[in-house]
Amino acid sequence: MEATAEGVVASLSGELNTVALSLRQMIWRRFRRHRMAMAGAVMLILLVAYCFGGALFVSEDYANFTDTKQRLQPPSREHPFGTDTVGRDILARTIYGGQISMLIGLSAATIEVVVGVLVGALAGYYGGILDSLLMRFTEAMFTIPQLFLLLVMAKFFANKFPAIHILGRTLSGSVVVIVIIIGITSWMYLARIVRADFLSLKEREFIVAAHTVGTRNLAIIARHILPNTVAPIIVAATLGVANAILSEAYISFLGLGVQPPTATWGNMLDRAYNYVATAPWMWIFPGLLIVLVVLSINFLGDGLRDALDPTTVT
Repeated sequence: MEATAEGVVASLSGELNTVALSLRQMIWRRFRRHRMAMAGAVMLILLVAYCFGGALFVSEDYANFTDTKQRLQPPSREHPFGTDTVGRDILARTIYGGQISMLIGLSAATIEVVVGVLVGALAGYYGGILDSLLMRFTEAMFTIPQLFLLLVMAKFFANKFPAIHILGRTLSGSVVVIVIIIGITSWMYLARIVRADFLSLKEREFIVAAHTVGTRNLAIIARHILPNTVAPIIVAATLGVANAILSEAYISFLGLGVQPPTATWGNMLDRAYNYVATAPWMWIFPGLLIVLVVLSINFLGDGLRDALDPTTVT
């Protein structure tokens, strides 16, 4: 009997400890149990440190410095990643190219989230004719092949934007074009998810109560419904960064993406395809970095999805 009583007490104590956990603590507990997500988070931190911390030791002028006497040199102590066709150090260019690739990914994902949440929230909350119009527009956007649109728009607008200056760096105007195009062609899935959540949540008791006390629609959307849809938004944002980096690599590899002198991992691959066999270091290192950052972000997104899922066992 004493053993049984002790077991009951221990069980109740464990339940009380679980109840006492805050929402953030429960999310962190679920996330850290996802080993691949933790590995992805660590790898992503290291990659960010490599790209942004490496700039403290290597200047952009050195990354763009050409020395034809050193062209196509294999990896060595002086050039750990080798040199390219005009003698530029590949290690330095992957550092600064990684900054632009990540900047494109984050910026495009931001546009994707803003447009997707706005369209989904308006369609799901107000319904009716507005819902029909927005969803028909969303379906129309689905029918446009993203890669085809990227290629056409990048070709047409690549030279329409002047160079921009950010944090002491000069970036070709094609960066802005790529970010905008990727952002405005990637929001449709998120809009559908947000719309579905809004359709479900707006019928809940706490929303009806908010209407009853005279809360304005904008306040209900921003304070009551939107915070309850944050989980799919965060997951979509993380995966959107990876998709944007891949999309930029696609079109840059085809020569229609970010234009020189701005380096990205994608346009470094474009300059390496003629030397796949003779100078493999030109594509191995930027290609490996793309694979690592995309895998890391995808693992991180999977972990966040499971951690933010209320049905997951803590």
